[in-house]
Amino acid sequence: MLIKLTAGTVYDPANGVDGKKRDIYIQDGRIVSRPQDVQVDQEYDLRGKVVMAGAIDMHTHIGGGKGNIARILLPEDHRADPVVRTAVTRSGSGHAMPSTLVTGYRYAEMGYTAGFEPAVLPVNARQAHMEMADIPILDKGGYVLLGSDDYLLRMMTAKKDQQAINDYVAWTLHAAKGIAIKVVNAGGISAFKFNQRKLDLDEKNSHYDVTPRQILQTLATAVKELGITHPLHVHGCNLGVPGNVETTLDTMQGIGGLPMHLTHIQFHSYGTEGDFKFSSGGAQIVEAINRHKNITADVGQILFGQTVTASGDNMRQHANHQFASPNKWVCMDIECDAGCGVVPFKYRDQNFVNALQWAIGLEIFLLVDDPWRVFLTTDHPNGAPFTSYPHLIRLLMDRSFRNDMLATIHPEAQKMTTLGSIDREYTLNEIAIMTRAGAAKIIGLQDRGALSPGNWADITVYSDDPDREKMFARPDYVFKDGELVVRDGQVVKVTWGTTYIVKPDWDPGIEKDLQKYFDRYLTMKLGNFKISDDEFTEDGRGSLTVQPTRGGAL
Repeated sequence: MLIKLTAGTVYDPANGVDGKKRDIYIQDGRIVSRPQDVQVDQEYDLRGKVVMAGAIDMHTHIGGGKGNIARILLPEDHRADPVVRTAVTRSGSGHAMPSTLVTGYRYAEMGYTAGFEPAVLPVNARQAHMEMADIPILDKGGYVLLGSDDYLLRMMTAKKDQQAINDYVAWTLHAAKGIAIKVVNAGGISAFKFNQRKLDLDEKNSHYDVTPRQILQTLATAVKELGITHPLHVHGCNLGVPGNVETTLDTMQGIGGLPMHLTHIQFHSYGTEGDFKFSSGGAQIVEAINRHKNITADVGQILFGQTVTASGDNMRQHANHQFASPNKWVCMDIECDAGCGVVPFKYRDQNFVNALQWAIGLEIFLLVDDPWRVFLTTDHPNGAPFTSYPHLIRLLMDRSFRNDMLATIHPEAQKMTTLGSIDREYTLNEIAIMTRAGAAKIIGLQDRGALSPGNWADITVYSDDPDREKMFARPDYVFKDGELVVRDGQVVKVTWGTTYIVKPDWDPGIEKDLQKYFDRYLTMKLGNFKISDDEFTEDGRGSLTVQPTRGGAL
């Protein structure tokens, strides 16, 4: 079947197309060059419409035990937001942490076709993948969590060489079926278990002879040497702590030029100036990002309202539990791998700290020079649910609207931000970079995020409405792998995406020592820890897509 999308205004930054009228052809699920002497079976007239590749959320918590804990903890969230079944969709619920089916529907109804879970704990990886497999329409992938696991810290304490650590990192990616490596508060989750309540960048873990800086350098080196496209994905030390801007700047400098992605950087950009001893470090952070070309970041924008914070950083979640709203929380240990903290939270525009957090995130978005190195996220659900993205896009694209919102927040926060003096308004092309082309590039997706012939036909079509929130909340059409899945903002067909992974080379001999470790310390057997490929395909709807590594295995 040949489908023609006629005369849409195309924004395709990966191919240098910035608002040009183009015809797009789809055949057998992929975008194709204009066929010769082939009859068009179906045509969509897109005159006056905006056409982009399907959007990609490169950091969203959509799979794993922490999400299920959040769901259990907040039954009122489900009761307040029921979703009824339709002729093609099933029922569900949840605002802050939607059920799996609703997650897929709502993402697709905003024009998203892929989402990546940034904290897959290896010991819980099977559950995380099973949960993501129940999310319809979206392609998925997971960043495997290392950096506080006992085995790695033992290796580093014993001064194992870099190659041995590379083998362990690669083995973990194979076993947990990940596409990248994530670090959360390097060493800090482990330190918390030995009664440390803080851990700075150059402070030694009380139980292991290593510092967070050494962990980051070691894992960033492993990621680079294994040829994994996505840089080490780093949730830094001292999240949410006033004055942590200095730690973040030291982290950028101390990585020694290695590629590194700093996630939800808004939460790591705080100073200590002013009467409240809390101030914006956004300008300093942006200056460093602009200078250090090896650094990329997603923002983790907060938006006002009820949500829930769910993180592997049990050290910081324990410290923040006093702010829980409603007043209930969970903090737990998970085997010898890491931990988990879930704290419900309501961001308020008349709370000075919350209001300034909102402004800091927008400052970072608007001051970073290169839209290819900053990414649109709310750290769903930690800063806000992903369903708030259209509102965030309007804040970035509409200065007048942004300033109107600025005028409503806590008056002292207004005085502490430069946001009102920033004239920049994001263009549609820059939005397409942040949410499509740039996201695909940094993750390593070679056949998504662009409208090139040969790419999978993930395509979103919007009406060009000056109210950008309205525009991005309800696309006219969404195609997933060439099939129409959304029309007029409603799911009309349910499909199932693929799971992206990498398979770098590793020395199988590492399993000899791992076997001894598992037998002595863990409750799970080594053989059960490893996820097989056929676990993704046995239900008949899932699939695996292996992204190549530079010099690694396919």
